[in-house]
Amino acid sequence: MGTLNSALALAQQALMANQTALNITSNNVANQNTPGYTREVASWTENDTVTIGSTTLGMGVSAGGPVSQRDRVLEQRLQQQIQVQAQSQSLEDSLNQVQSIFGLTSNSTSASSTALGTALNNFYNALSSLTANPSDTATRQKVISAASNLAGAFNSAANQMAGVSSDLNKQVSSDVDTVNGLLSTIASLNQKISSTSPNADAGVLEDQRQQAIGQLSQYIGLDQISNENNQITLTTTNGAVLMSGNQAYPMSTIQVGGKTKVMAGVPPADVTSGLTGGALGGALAARDQSLPQYQSALDELAYDVATQVNQVNAQGLDGNGNAGQAIFQLPATSSGAASLIAMATTDPQSIAAAAVGEGATGTGNALLLAGLANSANVGGATPFEFLTSLMGQIGNDTAAAVADNTTQQAALSQMSSQRNALSAVSLDEEAANLTQYQRAYEAAAKLFSITDEMMASALNLGVTTAVS
Repeated sequence: MGTLNSALALAQQALMANQTALNITSNNVANQNTPGYTREVASWTENDTVTIGSTTLGMGVSAGGPVSQRDRVLEQRLQQQIQVQAQSQSLEDSLNQVQSIFGLTSNSTSASSTALGTALNNFYNALSSLTANPSDTATRQKVISAASNLAGAFNSAANQMAGVSSDLNKQVSSDVDTVNGLLSTIASLNQKISSTSPNADAGVLEDQRQQAIGQLSQYIGLDQISNENNQITLTTTNGAVLMSGNQAYPMSTIQVGGKTKVMAGVPPADVTSGLTGGALGGALAARDQSLPQYQSALDELAYDVATQVNQVNAQGLDGNGNAGQAIFQLPATSSGAASLIAMATTDPQSIAAAAVGEGATGTGNALLLAGLANSANVGGATPFEFLTSLMGQIGNDTAAAVADNTTQQAALSQMSSQRNALSAVSLDEEAANLTQYQRAYEAAAKLFSITDEMMASALNLGVTTAVS
């Protein structure tokens, strides 16, 4: 009877263990489409054996769990790759906006195809036409109109780039707000995890925390530190604490010189220059590194072109025989010149075509004005060469950002696949597990049934009809 009782106990334990495994598998199938869900498995453990005399008897199996199938190192690598890819995507988006300002495309970075390039070319062509007919009012008006169009093209490009910078300021503020909301969520989950599962995987709660950290990684670069009681600490890539234990330390923004600066840490400090990763890192890289270079070059071009024209015009005599005056209105330095350049006159007679000592129909100074097109007076290059270099830089930077983002997306896809191979739910695998556990459950039930029949037969001394 003792042996029969042991067999009943073994069968019962097998039934319970396989039922646990079936429940875990069913939960996996139910959560197959749940974002951030980590596949769970039963933890199978052979029970201690019992030795009677020289015979060792097994005592069956126990199924514990569920145990989440996660690799913490792989999870952190995936989060870091999310940060890198999100930054490259944000930078690509910003540079594409700059490229569109000038009408550049991925297939063409030609300066002559841009509105500014056309305006610059038309201006010098108008000056060249003046050398053939300096006393013609229509030709003079053509120069004034071309100069006005050139100033307008500079203004338009500068204002649109300022608009991109302004949009990036707004993005920085928006991203900081989103980061703060996610930090609060993670801090709350941190507290729940430390309370319910301080020494082991927290299952669903840990899935939710990892999901929130993954979302946070899309906005900002992070470093993650594991603490006691299954808690974590999050810092920016330059070391400012964002969240520790159940306490979140919200980021904030301030306005300095027209730019949105980011404050973080305890106590809060300006961490803007050191922030990398995520959409926030990409926005800051575009706003504080790429855009200022382009704006500075555009200002230099506007300032040098207009200054040279003003200086040469002042050397000659206008259509009324007076000393030439400034054609363009400019700030004192090149800073902001592209947005501030304007016409100083609209009078076609203000163009000083004649050189001093020539008559009203003289062309000496008109030749000098037209010659500015081929003079290396803008950063050691001709105006059109300088513009071509600037357009090439913008096009090359954008192409590099696109290529980098493509590479980072491929790396992210590969890493996600590695994570999914371990942690995601495969319906084919779960279907196979269901069949395996079902067959094991049926076998244990059959063992239970046979043992029950044998016990009934023993109790009734072989008269199986007396007890059923």
